[in-house]
Amino acid sequence: VQLQASGGGLVQPGGSLRLSCAASGSIFRINAMGWYRQVPGKQRELVAAVSSGGSTNYADSVKGRFTISMDTAKNTVYLQMNSLKPEDTAVYYCNVPLSPYVYWGQGTQVTVSS
Repeated sequence: VQLQASGGGLVQPGGSLRLSCAASGSIFRINAMGWYRQVPGKQRELVAAVSSGGSTNYADSVKGRFTISMDTAKNTVYLQMNSLKPEDTAVYYCNVPLSPYVYWGQGTQVTVSS
């Protein structure tokens, strides 16, 4: 299973970005996908997760600003990020749990700076 993430970049505070992550390979069924982020010296943290049924979960720091969605036909997860803040700067990783393994994308850098 391979995960290909895209959509990161440099944006000014208050701006928006949309991240995408497509899963490919030997996949029978994806039940959930998620986005995590990590800054140097800190642990990777959950940003948002979505189930194939549409249930979502967000970190408190991004509620009301970020929206996660999943296209089950394309095995792709999206993260729409609005009202970005400098503290959102991090490397963002997509994640797919496929028991008994957990797969990670390669990471995409998001930098929020004026």
